[in-house]
Amino acid sequence: MSSIPTPAHCVADFCLVPIGTSSPSVANEVADIQRLIETCGLKYSMHSAGTTVEGSWDQVHQVIGQAHTILHQKGIVRIHTDIRVGSRTDKVQSFEDKVTKVHKILGKD
Repeated sequence: MSSIPTPAHCVADFCLVPIGTSSPSVANEVADIQRLIETCGLKYSMHSAGTTVEGSWDQVHQVIGQAHTILHQKGIVRIHTDIRVGSRTDKVQSFEDKVTKVHKILGKD
């Protein structure tokens, strides 16, 4: 298995959900994660239901794991994370490219 490489580039959308906290709000936890992502050097975009991050497969997955660690270190015992990851080999496409393409299509209607 160790001889199989990971994709060179990916786009991942992820949402960490702390479980068992004393408040239904997760704004402080989201802020903690955003501080981490701002320092990781990857391209990212926060949205209302998570964060999209783009870069090498290994770096993207590492920062998601580090987000777990940061919240665990703050006393959150259990975290559930939803992750959607896309990769392609036919061309380089950023998450911004995907949105721009749809905007262009909508502009032609």
